[in-house]
Amino acid sequence: MIERIPMVLRQSLIAATILMPMAASAGSLVQPVGEPVIVGNAPVAQARVGNTFGFTLRGGVATRPGYFGSDEYEVGPDLGFALERLRFGFFDIGNDDPGYIATGFGLRGSFRYVPERSADDYEELAGLEDIDATYELGLGVTYSQPLFEVFADLRYGIGGHESLVAELGADAILRVSDRLTLRAGPRVLLGSDDYASTYFGVTEAEAAASDYAAYDAEGGLLSAGVELQAAYMLTERWGIEGAVGYDRFLNDAEDSPITVEDEQFTARLGVTRRFDFRF
Repeated sequence: MIERIPMVLRQSLIAATILMPMAASAGSLVQPVGEPVIVGNAPVAQARVGNTFGFTLRGGVATRPGYFGSDEYEVGPDLGFALERLRFGFFDIGNDDPGYIATGFGLRGSFRYVPERSADDYEELAGLEDIDATYELGLGVTYSQPLFEVFADLRYGIGGHESLVAELGADAILRVSDRLTLRAGPRVLLGSDDYASTYFGVTEAEAAASDYAAYDAEGGLLSAGVELQAAYMLTERWGIEGAVGYDRFLNDAEDSPITVEDEQFTARLGVTRRFDFRF
C-alpha cells in the first residue's frame, strides 16, 4: 500500500507549482551531465557574474476530452511554465546561451494538471462521486542527444487522487532550422491501483446510485499513445508552440464501464515568451 506523503511536503510541492494548463501536461527543469551542443550560428555567451532566473511562459488554447474516457471535448485556456536557467550562489542549472542543447543524462521536475470530474457537467456520470482537480508533481530522468530524447517521470497526485503515476516516453527531434524544431514520439502511462480506481472504478455505493455496474479497476499500464510537438521562435524571446496527442486506453482503463471512448485526442496552440532576470 502506498503511504501518503507528509503534509509539509505536499504544501511545498503545491507552492512550487506556478501555472498549470487545462489539458494534462508536463514541465521540466533539467540539469544535464553531458556536454552542450550549439545550434546553427548562435554565438557562445560570455560568462556572467551574478544570479540568474530564466524561464518561458506559454499561453493559448487547448482542447481535450471532458474526462478520462469521455466522447465529448472541451476547449479552454492552456497555460504552461518551463524553468530554463537558475543560478544562485553555487547552485547552477542550465546555460546562458540561447542555442544551448543539453546532452547526456539529466534530472527534471515533472508536473501534470488533471481537471475535476463532475456529474453535474455530464449526464452519463449521474450517481458517480465527483473528483476534485489534481496536481501531479514529481521527478524525472532524461537522456538527451541532439536528435532524440528519452524520459521516465514519476509523479504523486494531490487533490482528486492521491496516488502514484509514471509516464515513459521518447522523442525523435528534427531541428529544421535555428527557429523551427519538431518533436514526435510514443508515450505510455502507468498508474497505481488507487489511481485506476479513482478514474475508472465504480464502487458498490456508486453502482446502487447509477446505471453502472460495480467495477474494481486495477493499476498497471493504462494508456499508450503518441505526441507531436512543433516550436517556432519568432524572435529571441517570442515564439509559437503547438502539440497534438493521441492516446488509447488499455487493460482495466479500456474495460471500465465509465470509458465511453477508448481513443482520446488532445491539441494545444499558444504563444511563448522567454524571460531572463539577473540580480
